[in-house]
Amino acid sequence: MKILIIQTGGTIDKDYPQKNKGYAFEIDEPAAARILENAEPGFQYEINSLLKKDSLDITDKDRAIIKALCEQADLAKIIITHGSDTLVETARFIGSIPGKTIILMGAYRPERFTNSDAAFNLGVAIGALNILEEGTFVAMNGKVMDPARCRKNSKTGQFEEK
Repeated sequence: MKILIIQTGGTIDKDYPQKNKGYAFEIDEPAAARILENAEPGFQYEINSLLKKDSLDITDKDRAIIKALCEQADLAKIIITHGSDTLVETARFIGSIPGKTIILMGAYRPERFTNSDAAFNLGVAIGALNILEEGTFVAMNGKVMDPARCRKNSKTGQFEEK
């Protein structure tokens, strides 16, 4: 199995390099690369750093670019790292692409933080790619869900089926 990982930005890839005066962050290089370097994966992967945006700044034009890349990709197994605030909207926009299994995932805390959930969420997404048939899914909080039937709960921050 070979997986295409598409970076779009979001908290998973954030870094806070500014040392003085402010709360500035930047979207760093793909967190998935750092996670997989240490994981000794039993599969091949390639990473495409497509966007480096907070998910609140992702537009439908950006979503169309993400979808086009998924459609044109030679690989059938795709993970999209994405910010959690609009992850479901992007998954719904992509919809089902024949012959592709696509999973969108992110993290609540940057991968650079020691208490990050990034590696856990990426692991769930990779595991799900091994058993899911074609379609587009959301992998967060240890669950894999159909984006048409899930949402991010605004009170708890958890992704849940509705």
